[in-house]
Amino acid sequence: MLFWLVIGFFALLFLLLSVRVIKQFQRGVLLRAGKLRAVKEPGLTMIIPGVDRLLRVDMRTITLEVPAQDIITKDNVSVRVSAVVYFKVIDPIKATIEVEDYETATLQLAQTTLRSVCGQDELDHLLTERDAINHKIQDILARETEPWGVQVSRVEIKQVDLPESMQRAMARQAEAERERRAAIINADGELQAAAKLTEAARMISADPLAIQLRYLQTIREIGVSDKNSTIIPIPVDLFRNIFGNQSRE
Repeated sequence: MLFWLVIGFFALLFLLLSVRVIKQFQRGVLLRAGKLRAVKEPGLTMIIPGVDRLLRVDMRTITLEVPAQDIITKDNVSVRVSAVVYFKVIDPIKATIEVEDYETATLQLAQTTLRSVCGQDELDHLLTERDAINHKIQDILARETEPWGVQVSRVEIKQVDLPESMQRAMARQAEAERERRAAIINADGELQAAAKLTEAARMISADPLAIQLRYLQTIREIGVSDKNSTIIPIPVDLFRNIFGNQSRE
């Protein structure tokens, strides 16, 4: 009886050590005696304890934070640039056989590529053409990580930190640019106003009745003011037109 109990205990222990669970978002790479055996799908799988080794590979998209890198741009400006890399494993066999740690390798490659690409551009291009730089870094990473079974789907420059002196210089430049645009807009407004006034003067001078109507409108506007006394100038032409009409009668 004791013999069967011992046999049952070791059988249960062997079963517990043999059963492995692979989650839905994972794939299992089975190595038997150090050699590649198979790729296991999600669910329960059996291994031989002491002989087999099951390596679980996460197949989900991984968000990789690239720490800020000290970079000197092409125009000799020192900046700190950080980025985010989105990638996932598309070939679990290559991800375990071709590279020791695909996540660490991708991070190191992303750091060196970020420094290299950003160091080839001037500061203005780095600040205004982020999309082009993102695509350039992504293309390089995708080409280099393909042999590892890794697919880089997106790269985003997260932040560009400038020296304080450069920030002040850019602020002064932006202020000067705003003042220049304001002066241009003001000059355009004055030019348009002058053109309209010239056109109005020509229309009024061409018709005496228009002068009288404008005069009456001015009187009306003065009449609604809060001043106690108002001096109203009367044009001589107005009396000339009035008395001239009476004399003809």
